[in-house]
Amino acid sequence: MTPFLLYIARAGLYLGLFYAFYLLVMRRTTFFGLNRVLLLAGSYLCLLLPVIRLRTVDAVGMARELTVVGTEWEPSAAAPKAFPWPEVLLALYVCGAAGVLTLYLVSALKVNRLIRRGEKTVLEDCTLVLLEENVPSFSWGRTVVMNRQDLEQNPAIFAHEQMHVRCRHTVDLLLFFPLQVVFWWNFLVWIAREELQLLHEYQADEGVIQKGIDATQYQLLLVRKAVGEQRFSLASGFQHAKLKNRIAMMLKPTTAGWMRWSYLALIPVLATFMFACNPKKSAEKPVPAEESEASKSLPTKADAALYQEEGAVPYAMVGVKPSFEGGGADKFSHWVNSQLKYPKQAIDDRVEGRITMMFTVDADGSVRNVKVLKGVRKDLDEMALSVVSASPKWEPGRDAEGEAVPVTFVFPIIFQLK
Repeated sequence: MTPFLLYIARAGLYLGLFYAFYLLVMRRTTFFGLNRVLLLAGSYLCLLLPVIRLRTVDAVGMARELTVVGTEWEPSAAAPKAFPWPEVLLALYVCGAAGVLTLYLVSALKVNRLIRRGEKTVLEDCTLVLLEENVPSFSWGRTVVMNRQDLEQNPAIFAHEQMHVRCRHTVDLLLFFPLQVVFWWNFLVWIAREELQLLHEYQADEGVIQKGIDATQYQLLLVRKAVGEQRFSLASGFQHAKLKNRIAMMLKPTTAGWMRWSYLALIPVLATFMFACNPKKSAEKPVPAEESEASKSLPTKADAALYQEEGAVPYAMVGVKPSFEGGGADKFSHWVNSQLKYPKQAIDDRVEGRITMMFTVDADGSVRNVKVLKGVRKDLDEMALSVVSASPKWEPGRDAEGEAVPVTFVFPIIFQLK
């Protein structure tokens, strides 16, 4: 899977966790303004969490395993070409995102066409567009679109749409729109958008009632107008589908202020999930079960400390890691793998195993003090020693002050026959 898709998957998991917390805890309160801000801010925070890697390292050095396969053994057939799952998944993802973007562009064009068709009146805080046809009332930006009959018979509808304009609810929908395009596959994102729109309705309803409009008459008006179809998904409309929730929220007592502190429970929840997604990384990979008993045991921290050269810094603890030919430890792994050859006698004897080595990259970039900590057999050990000892110079590691320092590596190599 490509790094982009992995990032999208991780961010989608964080978003799902955050929205689940919102649905279980936050949506039950009457902190409409606070919930509105946190729903947007928390969504974008979840986009940053995948790049924060909370991970610990166990061993003193690098643990890049190299598998050297004996090519002089019985030749194997060419491996069948793998199905390009990453490319297929990426293509499906792009098609889904393009489809969502297209639907919203079509909706925006419909709204714009409707606004241009009506009679415009510029008021102090908004532009009123009146239509003769029977359309649901809605607001978009600083524009309120209404049926002329609704304006004359139900002024509370206009007051409701004015609250949408004053609270700048369109800005919220525009900020949430990129999340829907990027995470179109995550159903919780669509639920969260509905919750955001519901918060807008709560705020607008609260503002209308605070203006002195009778709550009972206003609720009856909601029931009468709730029969129509909401045709403009981009806009904030008076006939929002969650009518039962809106009326229940109007009747609900104001939530106690101390309940805001319950929102802090989200912090340990997200932190725990981050640690779960970034488990402890061992500097040595597990040894395959088929390896010889002599090659299974790896040095512990205590064992490695016995070999640790005085004055050298373990790879995991140095501030700036050493680099090899413009790359990192992986680049050195590829170089070693290109140089190693399987000894012929070891192939004839069908000897396989894991060698654990240690070496130091000096402050001048040279490789020295190459040792075999756990060996397999003399010819395999000598081959590994000769190749690592012949390493070209590195760019040395540096401490927090920027000074070049010797850095010690732990380096496993696996010899394995086909």
